[in-house]
Amino acid sequence: MTVETLNFGCRLNTVESEAMRAHAAADGRARVVVNTCAVTAEAGRQARKAIRRIARERPGAEIVVTGCGAEVETDAYRLMPEVARLIGNGEKLRKAAWTGAATGPGAVMQVRAADPAEIAGLTGHTRAFVAVQNGCDHRCTFCVIPFGRGTSRSLAPDAVVAQVARIVAEGGREVVLTGVDLTAYGRDLFGMSETLGTLVRAILRAVPELARLRLSSIDSVEADDALLAALAEEERLMPHLHLSLQAGDDLILKRMKRRHARADAIRFCETVRALRPGTVFGADLIAGFPTETEAQFARSLDLVADCGLTHLHVFPYSPRPGTPAARMPPVAPDAIRDRAARLRAAGAAALARHLDGQVGTTLTVLAERGGTGRAADFTAVRLGSEIAAGTLLDVRIAGHDGARLIAA
Repeated sequence: MTVETLNFGCRLNTVESEAMRAHAAADGRARVVVNTCAVTAEAGRQARKAIRRIARERPGAEIVVTGCGAEVETDAYRLMPEVARLIGNGEKLRKAAWTGAATGPGAVMQVRAADPAEIAGLTGHTRAFVAVQNGCDHRCTFCVIPFGRGTSRSLAPDAVVAQVARIVAEGGREVVLTGVDLTAYGRDLFGMSETLGTLVRAILRAVPELARLRLSSIDSVEADDALLAALAEEERLMPHLHLSLQAGDDLILKRMKRRHARADAIRFCETVRALRPGTVFGADLIAGFPTETEAQFARSLDLVADCGLTHLHVFPYSPRPGTPAARMPPVAPDAIRDRAARLRAAGAAALARHLDGQVGTTLTVLAERGGTGRAADFTAVRLGSEIAAGTLLDVRIAGHDGARLIAA
């Protein structure tokens, strides 16, 4: 009997699926676990399409649906004849939910403690991810994820350190800390006395054998002083930050109910670069948010250069029923597609400039499967030969192909 997991959406879903796999396999039933996403309407459509395909291809397997989609679009999944069970986001990491005690979606907003996704690593991946935070207390006007994930809750620091130590003891070289609102870490446990920065310091102090520590997406306006100090002083904390920026125009940011202004984003990038020269920034940006004019979009486009962004995740705006943004005057679909394309083109040009600047340098690369690896700033590198995954090696950069550096 086998358990297959199918993930949609964020990195946190991927981490959680590895933990769920063991629980789902415990009673020996053949199952397909579909971990859904609700960040866009398209994510839901793709998940339901996949469920129908799985039912045709594996008629004897029990299809179990969980994730944010199961919480936000419960009826859409409950009415599918292919779906055998729904397991709520607030209970999917608990073994009891997989042995028949699941109550289903609807209780995640009452969950007050973070359940650990205890895994040594990710099957098929070089780096290991540790989920240190879940849920979100913010209410961005375009987002339904707080209703899929519940309130912000953090894993205790000693539990995080123990997971990282176990990963390193089993051969892990790089750990990535992840969460829904990563920079909110610790507030539900200790107020502001325990933060993402103090957690980073604790990990690096307690696990000196850890070669690399990396962060997933952060909210720049919530970055604490200890985190900035760690970036400046800790070489094992990687010089790459992915920022949840979403837009570059102040009025659009207000309508999104974001917590920063354009100037805050630019100032943060300047501050970090002064503390840690060579830091590379990625960012999430939304194209065509309701009411966005061409001039307002231009300020988002200019943010790529003004912040010095290298890796962009561009999202054409997709209305989510029940959100305030869905009731705002929409941008024409053709304009949304055009603006998304222009943002992606700006991102591709920025990446090419970054790659140009690395040619002729020597970089330390963590080898991955398939003859590739990642530099400290997360730039992809094509290695000259197959190197054992997990190996750290210095390589000279001979060129690039527009997406990856090429080692000599």
